[in-house]
Amino acid sequence: MKKYLKKSILITLAFLLIINENIASENYPQIKIVTTSGSFIIELDRNRAPLTVENFLRYIEDDFFENTVFHRVIQGFVIQGGGFTSDLESKETYPNIINESGNGLSNRRMTIAMARETDPHTASSQFYINLVDNFTLDPMATRWGYAVFGEVIEGFNVIDMIAGSATQSMNGMQDVPISPVIVLEASRIN
Repeated sequence: MKKYLKKSILITLAFLLIINENIASENYPQIKIVTTSGSFIIELDRNRAPLTVENFLRYIEDDFFENTVFHRVIQGFVIQGGGFTSDLESKETYPNIINESGNGLSNRRMTIAMARETDPHTASSQFYINLVDNFTLDPMATRWGYAVFGEVIEGFNVIDMIAGSATQSMNGMQDVPISPVIVLEASRIN
């Protein structure tokens, strides 16, 4: 009887661990982004930024980011991508989303956040990765911030390599890498 009870307890614990792991992966999905400069992995935070994560995952599932470029690289600030082809043609996006910048996540080094226009609720597909702590991009009592929705967990050297790209002005845009950094693949890994 003791052996049976021990075995039942062990099976139950294993089952609970599997369920817990599945819930964790649903709340913190991981995305692998493969670029011409190498690959990196980001972990999203659905608990803190549910609308933003769902929006980003929708673009991932539609292979939207493939063959887009990091079109804005500012050393000591951010690398930005998710909206332009290698010819710097703007891609058609889904409707804008509500700004979730008041979610408690901060624009720290290696976090990912939504790029937007001046209006706080204009984020769609473009995102940026913070190269340094950019607390001035966080919300304040008098203004909206930029919504952080995850962080880079692997491939920091690739982010830093992209950040070191020589840039130029091109097609009316500044800080465009001279050698395009192209997203070859962006997919969910868990």
